[in-house]
Amino acid sequence: MAVDYTVIVVYLAGMLAMGWWGMRRARSKSEFLVAGRRLGPAMYSGTMAAIVLGGASTIGGVGLGYQYGLSGAWMVFTIGLGLLALSVFFSARIARLKVYTVSEMLDLRYGGGRAGIISGVVMWAYTLMLAVTSTIAYATIFDVLFDMNRAVAIVLGGSIVVAYSTLGGMWSITLTDMVQFVVKTIGVLLLLLPIAVVKAGGFGEMKAQLPTGYFDPLGIGGETIFTYVLIYTFGMLIGQDIWQRVFTARSDRTAKWGGTVAGTYCLVYALAGAVIGTAAKVLYPKLGSPDDAFATIVKDELPVGVRGLVLAAALAAVMSTSSGALIACATVANNDIWSRLRRIGKAAPSEEHDEVKGNRAFILLMGVAVIATAIAIDDVVQALTVAYNLLVGGLLVPILGGLVWKRGTVHGALASVVVGGLAVITLMATYGILANEPVYYGLLASLAAYLVVSVATPATDTAVLAAWRERLAGRSPELASEPVAAPQ
Repeated sequence: MAVDYTVIVVYLAGMLAMGWWGMRRARSKSEFLVAGRRLGPAMYSGTMAAIVLGGASTIGGVGLGYQYGLSGAWMVFTIGLGLLALSVFFSARIARLKVYTVSEMLDLRYGGGRAGIISGVVMWAYTLMLAVTSTIAYATIFDVLFDMNRAVAIVLGGSIVVAYSTLGGMWSITLTDMVQFVVKTIGVLLLLLPIAVVKAGGFGEMKAQLPTGYFDPLGIGGETIFTYVLIYTFGMLIGQDIWQRVFTARSDRTAKWGGTVAGTYCLVYALAGAVIGTAAKVLYPKLGSPDDAFATIVKDELPVGVRGLVLAAALAAVMSTSSGALIACATVANNDIWSRLRRIGKAAPSEEHDEVKGNRAFILLMGVAVIATAIAIDDVVQALTVAYNLLVGGLLVPILGGLVWKRGTVHGALASVVVGGLAVITLMATYGILANEPVYYGLLASLAAYLVVSVATPATDTAVLAAWRERLAGRSPELASEPVAAPQ
């Protein structure tokens, strides 16, 4: 195990070193929050794939393969489909807006108002819980490595991510994500996948040992697949953590085609995780929990050195999602909530250098909150379900409606967020957090409120729509650093 420990320690030290290097490049708000909007296709594709494929996609994806066979790929597959849809249909327009947050987009489209503030609160809650659930996964990995106490593992893993994210912002996260993408590709696709299949006796032996349902592409169930589409595919379209990566693209062409490559990679990764899980079912048919499949096959079947690299790949998966969610959470908290409150009654914007300091402070503050919450929470699945239900039920309709329907109004957007959010909360209390009904009916309620109220209220001012069209065409300057109530 000494070799495996060395691999992990070198990897973690490298993450901190890149954070220090990134600090030297993050000299402005744009550099700190969106890497100066100048990532090329290769860097953009790798970092986008890294952020969407986290611990749930790696450890959880293998667990679903262990439980359901090849159809266990559907969860990660729908994430890939969402990224493809975002890249092909929306990313070019999003990149041309030159904003920092989803709420700033809503302000531009609808002319300001409370919709942007409320959406900021909802998005902050979503990104906070996403960062928390990613941080909790450190406990699983460090338990495999060092038999470490849960709280200590969370503090150790979380502190490393908070450190390099605070130092260099998006530049540090971009550099570490690119390394994490390479480590995941080598560790999971090129090493663990073929070794697992060979150890299980090949595909012929796997088919002979397992029920035929394990090789049914729809074996997990149509209702489950539909729910995955609603939560994960639609969630990819509107999450601040994803949009903030789109904002880093050098051009709209980079955002479109780089994202398409990343989405395709996700589809391959989904199938790989399911195959690894299926192989683990052959090797270990009676594990206590499907989520133990990844750790068990890594500990028992991989040689020294390779085991350390694959565990580093799992750690990379968790860190990439955790850091992306953390900077998204801090960006929303500072730019969409605190800055709005701080600027009440004031007119003068902050200096650019102060903006960097402010955003760095918020990453540190949110990082401490994430670590503390991760230690306190026991049920990860319920926490993440609440976050995604609120995101999709409350924000999907006003965001996509603003992009595709010019008759949508600020009053319709506000009604959509409030009605959808309250419907989701009420239905979760009625049916249970893990039920499908909250996101189904919450989304329908949000859509109905958006359409009815938008038609019943005056159309958006023509000057606001004209400014919006200019931004979509890439002909307007970047937003001022603070959130605003109307387009400039």
